[in-house]
Amino acid sequence: MAENKLILSGDEAVAHAAFDCAVRTGVGYPGTPSTEILETLSAIGGNAEWAPNEKVALEVGAGTALAGARSIVTMKHVGVNVAADPLFTLTYTGVTGGMILVSADDPGMASSQNEQDNRNYAKFAQMPMLEPSDSQEAYDFTIRAYEISEKFHQPVLLRMTTRVCHSRGIVNRWKAAEQPAVPAFTPNVKERVMVPANAKPAHVRLVQKMNDLAAWNDVSEGLNRIGGAAEGELGIITSGVAYYHSLEAAPEAKVLKLGMTWPLPAKLIKDFAATVKKVVVVEEGTRFLEENIRLLGVDVMPKAEIFEFGELSVSRVKKLLANDSEPEAAAAPGRPPALCPGCPHRKTFELLRDLNCIVAGDIGCYTLGVLPPFNAMHFSLCMGASIGMALGMRRAFDEETSRRVVSVIGDSTFMHSGITGIVEMVYNRPATGHLVFILDNSTTAMTGFQEHAATGRNMKLEDAPRIVLEDLCRSLGVDNVDVIDPVTENEKYAELVKTRLASNDVSVIIVRRPCILEMKKLAKKGGAK
Repeated sequence: MAENKLILSGDEAVAHAAFDCAVRTGVGYPGTPSTEILETLSAIGGNAEWAPNEKVALEVGAGTALAGARSIVTMKHVGVNVAADPLFTLTYTGVTGGMILVSADDPGMASSQNEQDNRNYAKFAQMPMLEPSDSQEAYDFTIRAYEISEKFHQPVLLRMTTRVCHSRGIVNRWKAAEQPAVPAFTPNVKERVMVPANAKPAHVRLVQKMNDLAAWNDVSEGLNRIGGAAEGELGIITSGVAYYHSLEAAPEAKVLKLGMTWPLPAKLIKDFAATVKKVVVVEEGTRFLEENIRLLGVDVMPKAEIFEFGELSVSRVKKLLANDSEPEAAAAPGRPPALCPGCPHRKTFELLRDLNCIVAGDIGCYTLGVLPPFNAMHFSLCMGASIGMALGMRRAFDEETSRRVVSVIGDSTFMHSGITGIVEMVYNRPATGHLVFILDNSTTAMTGFQEHAATGRNMKLEDAPRIVLEDLCRSLGVDNVDVIDPVTENEKYAELVKTRLASNDVSVIIVRRPCILEMKKLAKKGGAK
């Protein structure tokens, strides 16, 4: 094999592998720690785009793969919740071209509202799953994932974690870049149209595919391997970055590293367990491997509950192996995040605080309005929830309290999943009306200043069609749609908010002022307007 060595993060390694595999479509929604995959793919010449949300991204990627070409769909772990609707039927239909869904999980919640373990999606949706441990494996496993996808005609879940996504290492980019194929249309209605008559046999085929994948995983090469000590009484079964923690924490142990963690290689696991006296599973997150290995009839030491939370480290793995469940020392407090000096969102939160509003917030940098000195956010759940939650509150409180309830959502989040909230507001309007603030800073700031459908630019900062937020809201039947600059029109802004709060109308105020950091980025790249 030819060597072409680069220093890459796990995200960058996935992008290079996807490019070398001639991916026709790279699509996703930005979310740490997944964002850099598509940004890198675009930068090295691949076809990559930001979709308005993860559901649409998965549907676009599925369309490419169903047509017979390769696709990669990227998102953070909570994004898979949004994409789950098409995902659970896509495993029934299968695919023709190779398709990878990257779930970038965030153990420890470095930048997330929860730390759900998306390995459970592989079992629930019935799809094969690979878990790389470092950047080289991120590259290698991406290539293997396309091979598996096309061999078994199934989408493959590539489950990454924050540490693997963002850690950098030497990668041998050994594969020569392919040229993308141009598929011809071949109708296959019985396998591609999931009406009940077709879905029932499709489910049977899916179960058989998973059985075939499990058997294949037992004999596959390059995905699962045994390392550590040649002999030993302690056997560790692990995956992902926990593999390296295990090697360092217990050099005396034999280690079975699983690269394909669903469906499990049952014979390999049982044979490994038979060579040691004690088996411990070392894994970040839930007891996914532990519980499913126990179902194989292998006696596994149960993991203490404290190790279901946060990232693992060498010291934590030592505690886990010692079955030490004593509470861990609290981490030293870090510097709290804060809205940037001069951020246009500051004016809104100062105003909402001073008006004693009840604020249903959303996901983005403006979520920091919950912190001092603003203390001006009371609820935050998931992307787009600010509008629906607040409408529900308006139905619960008395009239005086209801008039204090408002929704705050960013421009990118609004495009992601806020539009249907406006539909609900117009269609099922509360008796006291409602007021929604769209904080339009012309970027997706929290994840690194990505473009979206309302910026008028695509991923490459080229001109693109722009969704005009005020036109969209008016077309949906909103009574009052105002656009205001919170800095230059601050006094007018305060009076406008008081007027809208006192009304029984449904109203949207688009608070528009570009993020200063986004403007600097655009100016540096010659894209500022």
